[in-house]
Amino acid sequence: MLTYPDINPVAISLGPVAIHWYGLMYLIGFIAVWWLGSVRARKPDSGWKVEEVSDLLFYGALGVILGGRIGYVIFYNFSMFLDDPLMLFRIWQGGMSFHGGMLGVFVAMWLFGRKTRRSFFQVTDFMAPFVPIGLGAGRIGNFINGELWGRPTDLPWGMVFPFVDAQPRHPSMLYEALLEGLVLFVILWLYSSRPRPFRAVSGMFMLFYGVFRFAVEFVREPDAQLGFIALDWVTMGHLLSFPMILFGIFLLVLAYSKRGKT
Repeated sequence: MLTYPDINPVAISLGPVAIHWYGLMYLIGFIAVWWLGSVRARKPDSGWKVEEVSDLLFYGALGVILGGRIGYVIFYNFSMFLDDPLMLFRIWQGGMSFHGGMLGVFVAMWLFGRKTRRSFFQVTDFMAPFVPIGLGAGRIGNFINGELWGRPTDLPWGMVFPFVDAQPRHPSMLYEALLEGLVLFVILWLYSSRPRPFRAVSGMFMLFYGVFRFAVEFVREPDAQLGFIALDWVTMGHLLSFPMILFGIFLLVLAYSKRGKT
């Protein structure tokens, strides 16, 4: 049995300015995405310029932050927002939805594609392999913030979160950091290292993220304000992830058909 380490959520204090680990994890994720994107853009056959990666990251960062926070409010905490509208802006307290962030990034990628005269999937196929690094960093931020803990377990790596109760629980945010971060990154990086049909890389991202998130939802404690949505096991994460799996399969089938190839 493990015990959750007592981590100060504030990494650096400079007078009245407090820099939180949660925000630093997002910054680390964005820097890693920029670096990996620049590496890929330097390949002779990439069709991208290094300077375009910085612009793409700017669009993506806005999509992540705005979409992630708005999605969290709409999908998970709308009643609290009605009582306290300013909670929408208190991002340092945690509360970001991946699925909301994904929708925000979709809008950002579409806008960037219009600007650079690329199709939506040309942009997402390029961007998808780098995203898991940011996702993994974000999940580490969740762990430091002490949020998104798992359900009770008797497994030897069960972790006691003293601010919750005395029961050992799944450290589900670390599971997600491993699966949605490291494992998904390795899959997509290796898969995209060779030319693939149009939409295939995007389809692989949607499929595997959806599968990983759907699986972790079985050991992650459902949000207290929502509980189980149906059948005493279906969570909001299940409902939002299942369409991703179906859409990922659809994109892969389309990619490997004659219509999907370029």
